[in-house]
Amino acid sequence: MDQHCILIVDDDPGIRLLLVTYLRQRGFQLLEAHNGREALAIMRAVPTDLVVMDLAMPEVSGWDVLRERMADASLRRIPVIIMSANNIRDVTARMAVKHVHAVLEKPFDLVALLAAVTTCLENADQSAHAAA
Repeated sequence: MDQHCILIVDDDPGIRLLLVTYLRQRGFQLLEAHNGREALAIMRAVPTDLVVMDLAMPEVSGWDVLRERMADASLRRIPVIIMSANNIRDVTARMAVKHVHAVLEKPFDLVALLAAVTTCLENADQSAHAAA
């Protein structure tokens, strides 16, 4: 299996550290951004297989990143998993139009996160093989 590159985007350094450490121990390559502006720059500069992102961030929010991603064909292919402390039903309803793979409620379960990451990357791999 190729090592997938996952971008973790959250303004909380403790959450970023937890996610990066947990996923790195499971064999993934990790990148970090502390806001949406950094996330978009990384997504444009580095081949990224998946973005795991908070919605509520200063400067450029997760919502802003999703809007930019949908407007840019080169970014649209990158799957996204959202983490949110907001009402999960409201967020999930709004995510359908943004092509988001999963929405995880904060505080989140690391096992559920790993399952969502694994499923998302497997689906992306299958789509890439089917297109080839």
